Amino acid sequence: MATEVNESTQRNTLVVRKPCFGLPTGCPQCLSAYLFLKFSEVPFNLDYHPNYPDSDQIPYFEIGDCVAYNNEKEGIIECLKRDVGDLDSGVSSLPDWIPTKVLLTTWLADALEYELWVGCSGSSAYKIYYSDLPWPIGKVLCWKKALWVKQKHGINKDNAEAKEEEIYGRANSAYDALSTLLGEQNYLFENRPSSLDAIFLAHALVVLQALPESSILRANFLERTILVRYVQQCNTKITEVSAFPSNYPDFNAEPSSSSSASKGRSTSGSKPKTKPKRKPQTKEEKTFKRRAKYFVVAQLVAVILFLSVRSGFSDSADLELDDVGYDFDE
Repeated sequence: MATEVNESTQRNTLVVRKPCFGLPTGCPQCLSAYLFLKFSEVPFNLDYHPNYPDSDQIPYFEIGDCVAYNNEKEGIIECLKRDVGDLDSGVSSLPDWIPTKVLLTTWLADALEYELWVGCSGSSAYKIYYSDLPWPIGKVLCWKKALWVKQKHGINKDNAEAKEEEIYGRANSAYDALSTLLGEQNYLFENRPSSLDAIFLAHALVVLQALPESSILRANFLERTILVRYVQQCNTKITEVSAFPSNYPDFNAEPSSSSSASKGRSTSGSKPKTKPKRKPQTKEEKTFKRRAKYFVVAQLVAVILFLSVRSGFSDSADLELDDVGYDFDE
């Protein structure tokens, strides 16, 4: 019976975006799913998806013959609670639960999104999502995403400073509220991990490790000693993630001879993982991949045309967001 359980758990695979900045994955959504599974103490393999960086299906979790995608109605965390166990049982009914969840999924999520794509000129976001793509395509996709973030928050040349102040102000208010909620506890609620701890710890780790030292959001976080202590103590429970030791191995370093064959693929356990046998592609998956190929071709054509026109105005081939205006409303 024990053998059957072990074989079953070996089929659990979390598919995420690539590791970077000393984290098992640099994507905040992927990292929160990873941390949820770690807090749940569910055995799983970790796999990396190098293609389709814009896909909202990533992260996704394969459990047996079933797959839970991030773009499902409930989101990846709710799918994990359904498939592997409800980590929030007994705490999700507490009075502070919903307000805290709103802070994490709105104000802090918006602040990190803004900082990744706009506040830090998109350098960190490019490394997380697009650095494996051909340079022109990756740069244009990163530029388009940054433009989308600005449009989402209603940011233009006239109100950029006011909007930035508003976003950071809300993040500071959220940090203050979370510091008060934490106090001397190790976790947000009843001194035990929950899905909100997974979401917040993912946010904190990306802020501390993926954002540059010049980041306003990072500086604001470091001013809250309670939050810094929280991250340090949570990291003692999750050995694969370590935000502070300077000698922590860099996931972006060249692979050693023992891992070069895997080319960046990793597992959450000590034993190497063989690639699980995939089930036949569904019609929807085939359609998605076909459309993705068309999208890449279209983007490549757009890049060539864009660079051809732009070469008449500048000798530089670097696509910077400030080189293009923001009034692109259709």
